[in-house]
Amino acid sequence: MNYIFGVIGGQSAGPQPTGAETVQKLCDRVASSTLLEDRRDAVRALKSLSKKYRLEVGTKAMDHLLHILRTDSSDTEILGYALDTLYNIVCNDEEEEQEENQQKQEDDMGVQFTDKFIQEPDNITLLLTMLEEFDFHVRWPGVKLLTALLKNQCAQLQGIILVSPMGVSRLMDLLADSREVIRNDGLLLLQQLTKGNAAIQKIVAFENAFERLLDIITEEGSSDGGIVVEDCLLLLVNLLKNNSSNQNFFKEGSYIQRMKPWFEVGDDNSGWSAQKVTNLHLMLQLVRVMVSPVNSPGATSSCQKAMFQCGLLQQLCTILMATGVPADILTETINTVSEVIRGSEVNQDYFASVNAPSNPPRPAIVVLLMSMVNERQPFVLRCAVLYCFQCFLYKNHKGQGEIVATLLPSTIDANSISAGQLLCGGLFSADSLSNWCAAVALAHALQDNLTQKEQLLRVQLATSLGKPPVSLLQQCTNILSQGSRVQTKVGLLMVLCTWICNCPIAVMHFLHNQDNVPFLTGQISENLGEDERLVQGLCALLLGICIYYNDNSLENYTKEKLKQLIEKRIGKENFVEKLGFVTKHELYSRAAQKPQPAFSVPEHMLFDHEFTKLFKELEGVITKAVLKSSEEEKKEEEVKKTLEQHDSIVTQYKELIREQDSQVNELKEQMASLTSQNDKLQDTITQQLSQIQQHKDQYNILKLKLGKDYQQTGSQADGAHVNGLQLEELSQLREQLEDLRRQNQLLQTQLTEKDNVITSLKAEGVPSAEGSTSENIEILREVEMLKAQLQSQTAEITQLQTERQELLGRCENREEVKALLESKESMEKELASATSTVAILQAEKSKLQQEVQDSKKEQDDLLMLLADQDQKITSLKQKLKDLGETIEDEDDLDTKDQFDDDEEEEEDDDE
Repeated sequence: MNYIFGVIGGQSAGPQPTGAETVQKLCDRVASSTLLEDRRDAVRALKSLSKKYRLEVGTKAMDHLLHILRTDSSDTEILGYALDTLYNIVCNDEEEEQEENQQKQEDDMGVQFTDKFIQEPDNITLLLTMLEEFDFHVRWPGVKLLTALLKNQCAQLQGIILVSPMGVSRLMDLLADSREVIRNDGLLLLQQLTKGNAAIQKIVAFENAFERLLDIITEEGSSDGGIVVEDCLLLLVNLLKNNSSNQNFFKEGSYIQRMKPWFEVGDDNSGWSAQKVTNLHLMLQLVRVMVSPVNSPGATSSCQKAMFQCGLLQQLCTILMATGVPADILTETINTVSEVIRGSEVNQDYFASVNAPSNPPRPAIVVLLMSMVNERQPFVLRCAVLYCFQCFLYKNHKGQGEIVATLLPSTIDANSISAGQLLCGGLFSADSLSNWCAAVALAHALQDNLTQKEQLLRVQLATSLGKPPVSLLQQCTNILSQGSRVQTKVGLLMVLCTWICNCPIAVMHFLHNQDNVPFLTGQISENLGEDERLVQGLCALLLGICIYYNDNSLENYTKEKLKQLIEKRIGKENFVEKLGFVTKHELYSRAAQKPQPAFSVPEHMLFDHEFTKLFKELEGVITKAVLKSSEEEKKEEEVKKTLEQHDSIVTQYKELIREQDSQVNELKEQMASLTSQNDKLQDTITQQLSQIQQHKDQYNILKLKLGKDYQQTGSQADGAHVNGLQLEELSQLREQLEDLRRQNQLLQTQLTEKDNVITSLKAEGVPSAEGSTSENIEILREVEMLKAQLQSQTAEITQLQTERQELLGRCENREEVKALLESKESMEKELASATSTVAILQAEKSKLQQEVQDSKKEQDDLLMLLADQDQKITSLKQKLKDLGETIEDEDDLDTKDQFDDDEEEEEDDDE
């Protein structure tokens, strides 16, 4: 013990040992000491030296410390010292101010020691086992050590913990620890553990993490809570972001409803603490994670619906219209509301009904647009309002109509400010950012809505006193030609392209002004700087739209004349080059990434996300339209019209063939049922034959018995024996005779059915429509055999009846004979009734077979027509291929394959 204290700080007469020597002596002491107290003192000394001599302790002592963790696990004090020492070795202390190079060296050292620690995965398993120890001096340093290891080598640690039995569950137990410091550090540990690993995120979520985290947030005071609430929210964001499984679990568990109380802010919004701002910002970010546009549409829609039903959207709109809310919270709230209503009709309708608490009340949309076109508002706030307006109009034809209606002459109210007035004011203001935002907002009001594009052509603007009003379309082109800034020009060109795209009436209005086309050709043909080349590319797009969607209603600006103008003044290759420059621009690529406008400075706001999709769609077709000659276009249009006509005919024939196929299938099913009935009847005939044979044998036995008795008794005894036979055996003979009659009747019915089948088959011919020739021949053979059997059985029955008459002649009981005759008459009536029923069934069968023949004939006619159409289509497609067009033959190939299959079936039937 004295030796160790002397090593640490004792005074000696000789020279003082260096740090490395001291660390080596302590390591030797840890390795060689047999007493636990000596090892504990040495590890405590290493802990005190581990910060100052980090490299030496990490290099020399790590293996000894890991050995201590394995061998001295019963002593919590030495375990705590060892874990603290290891933490000091691998942790990069960020609190102390250090130079950049020194900090980088420290980080590299921590990573190196972490790599050494995790070379043996058993070390991590051992550390996870230590976390089960409840003692504070073991569990807390263990949590800190594992967190530091995750910070240095996250991916490797995640893989080891993921395969470790109950590894994640042990870490989740930290959240239930009653000691706040361990619970809070456990939150930091889980934050590092769940970064970018979907598998661990799912395990943590199913370990009831959502319930525990929301309970902690509530206990800590929600948005008014401290740093613990922030850590819980960061962990929730890690678990939910880009993880559809956890998002669905969060929604299905009704956890969205528990988020509503977070946003219940009071009337007094003054004096928000920095922590509250951070907490609320993370809460809003958590809502956006659930409804992000990058999620699947179905998952986003269900979350939007849940947020409306639980009142979360209403609560967010309350914050939106509240006073005294910090600017960054207000901006993030606007972005959050934007994504909650994006593409959801119910949520969009609710947002349209929200009014600001002003006198008089104004719609929230109008209040937000006032901020967007106000150049004194913060840039990020204006971007958020634009995004909100875009999301409100996304797939919302009703909302688009309401916005455009505020611009129409019949709906303008001079006493109130409308959304249309604000957009027009921003469109023509002196601020270029206001011009751009208003132009993009107006373009979204027209996106994919032909009705509103045509309605907006009615808008007239009064430019100055004494001058006639001009249309909104013309005013946009006037401002465009006045030499505005690039941002203004790009915004105006985007709204013009969106407006006249797929709207021939708007194209005609645009071309009607004689100055527009010369202006566009002049802009495109000039040699300007890079920013102006963007304007040239958009002008080329606008001119290309005028060609592609031109209905040739204006004689001076038909498709052909515009293409000739391009070829003479610009050049087709130059035109295509200017058009292709736009997609290569960095700002275009950035805008195409996500719907929300996210730019660092106002000057970078040049392209809108939806417009980039429109540009990508139009670039190819416009290039193709400009490069084609008029003759090729005419031929292509003629071929397309012919193909459309033939396609419609083929479609009709396909529908007819489908109907015929269904009818044929039904008739085949009926035929199959009749065949099964035939099989059953054959089985019945076989059974009846066996029964007749049995009755024949019994009759022969009785006949022999009667003959023998008659010879023995003589003439007198003969009468008495016959009378005895009446009493005992005559009834049996009568029953047998009735059975034979019933069997005869059944056989007659079956024979009649078979005769009808034979007759119908002979009328149809040997090769039947259903391809069942062999089956019919087999049936004919069976029927002939049955007829032969039936004839022999009839002869036997006739013989039996003759013998019965002889017996009845000997019988003196007239009453029984009379009863037998009556019974015979009734049986004959039943036989006649059954015969009529069989005739009806046979008539129905003949009718069904006739329908099969008719269906076959119609199908053959249709197949002949299809063959003719296929030849015409093939010739037309060959013409298109000769003209250089690419033809997709999937539908035609399907038709041809079906036709070939039908032909093969016909050949098989003929064979």
